[in-house]
Amino acid sequence: MAHPVVHIELSANNHQEAAQWYADLFGWSAQSFPEMNYSTALVGDGSAGLGFNPVQPDMPAGTVTPYIQVDDVQGHLAKIAAKGGHILLPGQDIPGVGTIALFRDPTGNMIGLLKPAM
Repeated sequence: MAHPVVHIELSANNHQEAAQWYADLFGWSAQSFPEMNYSTALVGDGSAGLGFNPVQPDMPAGTVTPYIQVDDVQGHLAKIAAKGGHILLPGQDIPGVGTIALFRDPTGNMIGLLKPAM
């Protein structure tokens, strides 16, 4: 698959408990990142999984953000803007993870891009 969905973020009142719930349910591993106020539940080798943000006014419970793997974040952001998308986060490096970006499609859905660290 050329651009797989590699990560999905959910909002949770307690992101650590939510990550642990999924990890326990499916036999995954949970990890907390207190400095980022973020937790994950990762599948097997950690190449895919769920991330949990705290519930916020702009990310109420029920917010789901899929991340699509790309090899050129800036190139895809240019295409997104040219096709009527709105760039929310133009690119942020996360050590050990890669580069992420966020955009809204023309219908209002928030979607992420991820170029994994090599």
